[in-house]
Amino acid sequence: MNNIKTEFSIKDLENLSGIKAHTIRIWEKRYSLLNPKRTDTNIRYYSTDSLQKILNVSFLNNNGYKISKISNLNDEDISSLVKEVAAKNKKLDDNSINDFKLAMLTFDQLLFSKTYKELIKVKSFKEIFYETFLPFLNEIGLLWQTDTISPAHEHFISTRIKQKILLNIEKAQSLHNDVDNKKMFVFFLPENEIHDIGLLFINYELISKGYQTIFLGQSIPTTSLKDLLKFYEEIIFITFMTVKPEQEDLKNYLEQFQETLLKGNKNELWILGNKLNFLDLNSLPDRISGFTSIETLVKDLKNLS
Repeated sequence: MNNIKTEFSIKDLENLSGIKAHTIRIWEKRYSLLNPKRTDTNIRYYSTDSLQKILNVSFLNNNGYKISKISNLNDEDISSLVKEVAAKNKKLDDNSINDFKLAMLTFDQLLFSKTYKELIKVKSFKEIFYETFLPFLNEIGLLWQTDTISPAHEHFISTRIKQKILLNIEKAQSLHNDVDNKKMFVFFLPENEIHDIGLLFINYELISKGYQTIFLGQSIPTTSLKDLLKFYEEIIFITFMTVKPEQEDLKNYLEQFQETLLKGNKNELWILGNKLNFLDLNSLPDRISGFTSIETLVKDLKNLS
């Protein structure tokens, strides 16, 4: 696979581990912590093994271990200590995020599966999503912005996370045959919007609480949603606005949505995503609400009549 990244710059290590490049250089010189190779122009680059080691070192350092002590351990002992600390201090999420990073960067499906299996032994799927997947996805956004990962990396890991959500949606559906038919929750993303992991998880949350849902997914024109009005009297539309609509189009989009889908009925639109930063949540059109997080939206379900 041509997209597999096997060489990393010191800036990559900084972005992935949270340890400043300057500090990494000092640790190399003082403790011989890593042994980078160099290009013909004398620029450092690091192997996958070096990346794994710096992730482990970062984990231990964040948990109170001094670099002078860590540097005296061999790679195998460092890995064993990481597992021991993660188990003892309940820092399993931090260690798992590092393992998921490594799985993403090396396209290692087995490592992803192994890491998930270790988590599911001690946590529920909801806990894994909120405590591990969400922080990890936030980090992926930063890695994307700093050019540390490629689209192939992002798609590899997001596809596997989606598979876990879909599997748990199927389980939840089998447990909740008697759904609440008072409201229909319809999940969709605006045109040219494709980031649907958060939307899928909210769908799972609602199904597991016994609500009736329809998941339409990515890039749905507003006019297409009108077809649903023929079949359901009360719809709560839920969407994420991460990259679309553009900032200058947001107000017009919401006004058109209200006119097309919320007029003369009990329907609502619930919005999440980065685009909320460009909206005054206290001045949204009637029956349009913004939620700053998935947790906030799920908690608000108890207010539904």
